[in-house]
Amino acid sequence: MRSVEDQQIKVTAAAVAPRPVRVAISEAQGLLCAEDVVTERPLPGFDQAAIDGYAVRSVDVSAAGSDIRDEDGDLVDLTLPVVGEVVAGSRQPIRLQPRQTVRVDTGAPLPTLADAVLPLDFTDGGRARIRIYEPVRSGDYVRRIGDDVQPGDVAVRAGTIIGPAQVGLLAAVGQDKVLVHPRPRLSVISVGGELIDIDRTPGPGQVYDVNSYALAAAARDAGADVNRVGIVSTDARRLRDVVEGQLVRSEVVVIAGAVGGSASEQVREALEGLGDLEIARVAMHPGSVQGFGRLGRDEVPTFLLPANPVGALVVFEVMVRPLIRIALGRRHPMRRVIRARTITPISSMEGRKGYLRAQLMRDETTGDYLVQPLGGSGSSHLLTTMAEANSLIIIDPEDTEVRTGDEVQVAFLSQRG
Repeated sequence: MRSVEDQQIKVTAAAVAPRPVRVAISEAQGLLCAEDVVTERPLPGFDQAAIDGYAVRSVDVSAAGSDIRDEDGDLVDLTLPVVGEVVAGSRQPIRLQPRQTVRVDTGAPLPTLADAVLPLDFTDGGRARIRIYEPVRSGDYVRRIGDDVQPGDVAVRAGTIIGPAQVGLLAAVGQDKVLVHPRPRLSVISVGGELIDIDRTPGPGQVYDVNSYALAAAARDAGADVNRVGIVSTDARRLRDVVEGQLVRSEVVVIAGAVGGSASEQVREALEGLGDLEIARVAMHPGSVQGFGRLGRDEVPTFLLPANPVGALVVFEVMVRPLIRIALGRRHPMRRVIRARTITPISSMEGRKGYLRAQLMRDETTGDYLVQPLGGSGSSHLLTTMAEANSLIIIDPEDTEVRTGDEVQVAFLSQRG
């Protein structure tokens, strides 16, 4: 029996990242940038107001807030005339003269000679003339040209995951397209004479095709571009034709229901001659029996997964998901693993690495992670527990009994709302 680690090495060695492609920035979110995006122009591209207010020369308002008295000794307010207004997007140049001010909106170009903006709260908000209560220094409330990015700066580096901020920055520097590592294309096929699609009513001995839907969702969650083929007959010619068609269009192929029972032999016979395909026992549970190989002219990584939906999802999580993440260019393809204390005893199968569905929680008092297994012995078929799980407890092959309060390894699954 092969160890989980040896099987993972065999699988991940077959990962092939699709060639980088240039896509519109609106389509790049979640993908890995494949180039250093060097800016050609400064950001901002001009000196602009950072706040609604009045553009001024700072020297003209430096005395605001201090005691200014006339020749009779009376206090005098500092006031300036408002000689114009500049809105965001204005293309009409304005030159500010000494002891004048111009009303400006946030984002408006700063008039020539102005070096600061008075916030509205620093004034009485007048239209023709303003009374000034507080001074500003040169550069206050101004976005200077190139403050954010200078020409020649790298706006987004290769290897960065493109998120909302990166999309915004690319747009801000005028980049409408970017080179990215695309999503690997993955095809999901279900086999089994007992399967029907969910738009039909099951007859005696028939069950819905759960796997193609569940595995397609898992692949999308991992970042793949998914083609759910659905149910395919185990007739040798038909199955071979379908698989050959998917090998041409995919970087990964997953066939569920293809290990265990008569279907396993039928699938193996149908795919003979397409490449090296091995069905092996891996020291894990659930999903011990699984198949993997490289098929077709391009040696496409192809997985044979159990018919049991829980076993299929666990094998997908442990074997297929890391391969997808590597193909996406991710440096850390595995799920985050933390240590947590169990709140109930756990039994695990001797000699096999256990991947047990669980609920991960946080102790409000201590902040410690706590974990509760879902389902007991013999419940590996229960899909409801998989749906409730937000994590997998990972039990080493030599550990058959875990006591309450013991620490175990726990892998985060997708976060729940």
